This record gives sequence, structure tokens and C-alpha cells, in this order.
Amino acid sequence: MRNFREILDSDGVFVFDGAVGTRLYDKGVYINRSYDELNLTQPDLVREVHAEYVKAGADIIETNTFGATRHRLQAYGLENSLREINVAGARLAREAAGETVFVAGAIGPLDLRIEPYGPTSFDEAKEMFAEQISALIEGGVDLFLLETFSDLSEIQQAIRACKELSDLPIIAQMTIATDGKTIFGADAEVITQRLDEYGADVIGLNCGVGPTHILTALERMRGATTKRLSAQPNAGLPRDVQGRQFYMCSPEYMSKFAKRFIKAGATFIGGCCGTTPQHIKLISDSVRAISPRQAKAAVRQKEAAKVIDLKPADVEIVPPELRSNWSRKIARGEFVTSVEVLPPKGCDAAKTLDAISALKEAGVDAVNIPDGPRAQTRMSAQATAILVEQKLGIETVLHYCCRDRNLLGMMSDLLGAAALGLHNLLIITGDPPKMGPFPDATAVFDIDSIGLTNMVNRLNHGLDLGNNPIGCPTAFSIGVGVNPGAINLDEEIRRFEWKVEAGAEYAISQPVYDTKQLRDFLKRVEHCRIPIVAGIFPLVSIRNAEFMHNEVPGVVITQDILERMRKASDISKEAARDEGIKIARESLTEVQDLIQGVQVSAPFGNVKYALQVFDVLEEFQSRKDAATV
Repeated sequence: MRNFREILDSDGVFVFDGAVGTRLYDKGVYINRSYDELNLTQPDLVREVHAEYVKAGADIIETNTFGATRHRLQAYGLENSLREINVAGARLAREAAGETVFVAGAIGPLDLRIEPYGPTSFDEAKEMFAEQISALIEGGVDLFLLETFSDLSEIQQAIRACKELSDLPIIAQMTIATDGKTIFGADAEVITQRLDEYGADVIGLNCGVGPTHILTALERMRGATTKRLSAQPNAGLPRDVQGRQFYMCSPEYMSKFAKRFIKAGATFIGGCCGTTPQHIKLISDSVRAISPRQAKAAVRQKEAAKVIDLKPADVEIVPPELRSNWSRKIARGEFVTSVEVLPPKGCDAAKTLDAISALKEAGVDAVNIPDGPRAQTRMSAQATAILVEQKLGIETVLHYCCRDRNLLGMMSDLLGAAALGLHNLLIITGDPPKMGPFPDATAVFDIDSIGLTNMVNRLNHGLDLGNNPIGCPTAFSIGVGVNPGAINLDEEIRRFEWKVEAGAEYAISQPVYDTKQLRDFLKRVEHCRIPIVAGIFPLVSIRNAEFMHNEVPGVVITQDILERMRKASDISKEAARDEGIKIARESLTEVQDLIQGVQVSAPFGNVKYALQVFDVLEEFQSRKDAATV
């Protein structure tokens, strides 16, 4: 085994493991337990988690000792087992690491206030850390990882203790909030300067926030030190689902940020809360592509027997280009066209299918099938989509909402949709029942669209919501809704960020009437931009326009457009319809340079009006002309 200091002097980039606590939680250990005690009571489970990350490609794994200091163990009556817990934690990690992976002794904050914020003195804090550090040294760690600290004075005492007891390398990581500062107000530059002064060998950030905020801070840290930098963000911000915490960053999203971290100067990269072996595998793959180095030696047969078969890590994920024609075009940056058609009100879909057949003849890429919009009772969107694809051979974009089904029902639906060949989804939270004709109906809303996006993304990786393998992965193209005209735009942007972190691959907007609004929105989400398909709804009358403006959530129609529709409606119904189509064409023309596709709604099921909007698209018109020759 090499000395860890050797890699500090190398040019390589190295990968940490992910969240040990998250995996233990996934395996049924709830938060009322001491996770550190598991080193004594369930060592095989702890060893299994370490082995998952080794198999996923981690160069360094952390001991399961984050909370194994006297004060924190005292809450569970375990303070007298401190030495045994830490020694066992180090040895379990060493057994899983074998000869090729380094073991970092994980040390977290004391969970008490030290001077000047509390009664514990600096020296008392140092002695508390020293007690844990001595046991980790006895267990055989290669380095120390001080992580998730908010108080610079506290981490200073941990560094002092490390240095007094050992010459092992020290990685010191602080945690920040979304404003880029610790809870005590220290910004990225101050954090870096202080940790450099205290003698840390590697300086970094972990936990607290997702990759975006860590990257922003990391870019500022690079200019404040010559020391190596590390980054271990959470897999996004957690979302509570029936008392369980789920983190929304997809493995692909985290792997993209691994490359950005390297560009910003980080040479030690991993993940914190919510980061699973699948995340680490893709991060490791990204790092290897940028920083190739000699492959690790094969794990010895005895050690390999301890490594569980991590099937999801071996699943061949279907790339976007192969999921569907819709997904392929979006992935390649091509412009897509779609028309939204409501499912039939009864069980006879003949009229609906007849109308949609005209869309296929016109060369529209896909038909959008809404899922109970405005809580109206119609044929299920999924059944309609299956009929369309099987009988007409045109792709659908299935809207799927969270209102009507619990987690089990949604999982079943999605697996069934995949088996029946549906590949394009638009994930939405759904309108509440009180908007429809049955206001007393019960809404489920086990999760919202963010949680559902995360679920679908996991299915695409061969995992269910509990991270259990499902065998063959699904191949969904994951779309989400977005509202550039939201009243609380800051909240809308936050939710959009979470959807992207959860795995969204494209977004369809609410109907666009104020094109400046869309432009302004897109500027604000440039940092998390995914392809945008603009919603366009041709108005047919002033009454229709006023209804959309006043009674459809998220739709804002400018006074200028309302006045145009009022004047046209005064002339005739036909004039109003023509004016509505003209307005829709103008909107599409104005935003065409910003978007990667358009979804035109068919007002009252009249698809011919929707098709007229596409005439302003040169490519579409040329295809249409060629078809008529």
C-alpha cells in the first residue's frame, strides 16, 4: 500500500466514496439509531456498504465514525464504547479497501458550542477530538478527513489534535449554505485562508448544499491557496417524502459537475448526503476519462467474496439518442414539434384518433397527452397514449401527474408504460381536485413532480425508489413542466433547479403569450439550462382569452393581446380565431431562437388550428410541402 502523501504530490485526481449514512438508511437503519454503533453491532452491514463504494470506483473510503466523539455518543449511552467503535470502524473500512484503496478516518463536529459561542474551551475540544483520533490511528487509517464543520475555531482544534498525535495527512472540509458562507459568516476565501494557516494538507467543502453552490465557492477558493482542493457536495437538496429524505441529483448530473470541479482546481472529488454507489461510479468514470492512471489491481478472491453484487452499477443505461425519436432529436439539439390533444371524455377514442392521424400526416414529431388537466374526468392519459402509438404509429409525450396515485401505483404504472413501449414523459405535480367537477375527491400527492422525476431517473438506472434493482432499466425521456410567468418566480426557479438535479432532460413551458417573460426567465436559469419546449395555445375568442388569463394557473396574457382578441371577437368568431392563430405564430417566431421545440395546444380538439401555427417554422413548412408533392 502506498503512503497517502505520495498521491498528494502526484498530478492525479482521486475519488472519495459517497454517503455511508445514506446507504445504511436505505438498508433499513433509521435515524433514531447510532450509525457509529453499527461498527460493533452490525459489522457485516457496514463492511457491505464500504464494499459497494470500492466496487463503484472510489480511491478513498471513509470510516463509519462521523459521530463517534464522546459528546455525540453520550446521547445514546455509548460514550464508554468510543475506542471500540472507532477502532472497529477503521478496521472494517480497511477490510473492504484491501490493498488498493485508502482509508480516511472520518471525524465530524462535536455537536456542541466552543468558545466564544459556548462554555467548552479550545483545549477541551482538542482533547475530545484527540480521544477519537487516537482510536482511529490504532485502527489503521491512512489519513484524517475532518468534514461538515461550520465553526473554523472548532475545526482548528481538530487539526491541532491530529498534528499532535500523528503525521498522517489531513483533509479539512467546511460546510456552507446557499449564500456561500458558513452559518458563522465565513466566506470561501476566509475558509481557505484559515484552513491553510491551520496546516490542512487538503482544503475543501462538503455537505450542506448541492454541486452548483459548491462549484461557485470552489472557484473562489482556488485563488486563495496553493494547497489541493476537495469537493464532496450533497446530491442536491433533500426532499421529504412521507418522513423519508430523498436527494434529487442524478448520477449523470453529479458526474458532469465532477468535470467542472476538476476544471475549478479540485483534485479530490466525492459526494456527501444522498450520494450512492451509482453516483460514485459515474463520477469515477468521468474522472478516469480526464485523469487516466493505472488501473487498480484486481481484488483478491477472499476480499471479492465480501463485495456484494451491485447490479445497478453494471446496468447498461439506454442513452437518450436510443430511447425514442423525440429523445434523439432533443439530445442532438434538433427542433421538435408536438401538439397537445386531450384524451376523450368517454371510452370511445375514435374521434380523437382520427384527429391525431392528421398530425402524423403533417409530420409532427409527437402528440402530447395531458393527464387529467384541471382535474377533469377523461380516459386515462396512459391508455390514450398506448392507443395512439399502437394504432397510428406516432410517438406520444405522456403527461404523468402525482395527484391520483400513491408511490406504489406510480411505480406500477411506469413499469407498465415502459413494458408497453411508451418512452416520452412530461412529469407534473397535477391540479388539485377542487378545480374539477368532483371537488371532494381525494388527492394523494405522495410526492410532487420533483420526487417523481427522481423516481423515473432511478428507473432509468435500473433501480426502484428504494434503490433496489429492477433488472432491465427503463428508457424514459424525462420532461418536466416550467412556468416562466409564475407569481413567485424565485420559488419556480428553485423548483426548476431541483428538477434538473433530479434528472430532468427537457422542459415544456406553460403557454407563452409574454415573450419577454420567457426571455427573462431563461436568462435566470442559464446555470441549469436544459432544452426548453415552448407551450403555445392559439386563442379562439376574447372569452377564451379571459378564461386562460384569469382561471388557468400560471398563464398570463398581456393586455395588448387581450385587446387584440376583444377587437377581433367584435368582428366575428372567424376573425377572433384567425387573430388567435396570428398571435400564436408571432409568439413562436419571437422565441424560436431561444427554444428547442414547441408544443401547440389544439383548442377544443381542433388540430387544424394547431397545425397552422407551425407554418412559421421553415423546416416544418418545407417537410409539409415535400409531403404534398
